[in-house]
Amino acid sequence: MPAIDITDLEPHRAALTGHCYRMLGSAFDAEDAVQEAMVRAWKGLNRFDGRASFRTWLYRIATNVCLDALAARSRRARPIEESPVGTVDDELETRPRTHWLEPMPDARFLPSDADPFEQVALRQSTRLAFVAALQHLPSRQRAALLLAEVLGWSAQEVAASLDMSIAAVNSALQRARATLAARNISAQTEPLSESQAALLEKYVDAFHEYDVDALVALMRDDATLSMPPYTLWLQGPQAIRAWLLGRGNGCRGSRLIRTQACGSPAFAQYRRSADGGYHPWSLTVLELEGNRIRAWNAFLDTERLFPLFGLPLTLPAEGRPEGRPESADDFAADEESIGL
Repeated sequence: MPAIDITDLEPHRAALTGHCYRMLGSAFDAEDAVQEAMVRAWKGLNRFDGRASFRTWLYRIATNVCLDALAARSRRARPIEESPVGTVDDELETRPRTHWLEPMPDARFLPSDADPFEQVALRQSTRLAFVAALQHLPSRQRAALLLAEVLGWSAQEVAASLDMSIAAVNSALQRARATLAARNISAQTEPLSESQAALLEKYVDAFHEYDVDALVALMRDDATLSMPPYTLWLQGPQAIRAWLLGRGNGCRGSRLIRTQACGSPAFAQYRRSADGGYHPWSLTVLELEGNRIRAWNAFLDTERLFPLFGLPLTLPAEGRPEGRPESADDFAADEESIGL
């Protein structure tokens, strides 16, 4: 067996981060879990016997770290799962940030050496709807499903990792698949189509012009708008239109920067500040179905999320993006030229 040392751990960080995010539903908890798994692996390198691959051994450690974390807290959720659909006149109530599902930057969970097919599969299994559905599974069912469905492990490998019998693993997988099927959720979806790419361009143009009628025309009849940490969520183009023209009217004049989160198109939204610059308002993840927007998820914990996504905490008045949004990568490359 080739010698293994601490330098062999780091190349696995991104893949383990994605796995822990699917388990925990939190980008920050996932990174903490991966760090703990790395420490446990480093301390236990002398116990790695080579009977399984090094990668499999690391996933086993990370999975057990996540199981320990899940034993100490409740599941994370989305507003649409917490309460009945609201109205634009409802009072705004909040829950602690630890209550809500959080978005994860694609760059954090995609291994640099992943081939295009692997990247598509990893993005599909990290979609908000899929990760949210996973949170309804008992922790060991969740782990078994991810190891089998996402990583492609055999029932025997899953059983060895989770210290379960093969019969127990098969039973757990059957129950987990039935739960997801009842929610009409699977890890499979199609990559972004040309028509969906055109839809995103229309979304950006309409948002920058604050053409609310054009925005809601891009939505399905059952589209939802949610804004964690608020419990309120709205459904349907007319309710969303009323919000955007009423209590959400402060978004008029905002600028967007394109990014990727949970395998989905996402945008950093900046509202105009009194000094003429722009301040963070939302990390918005769009869920698409066909050629329409199915869900508009606006995460408002920008103080923590924007640094995680490599996004600036201010935009200056000069040099601000017009028309098509810059990507987060383009913005980072241009920071010096606009004085950030």
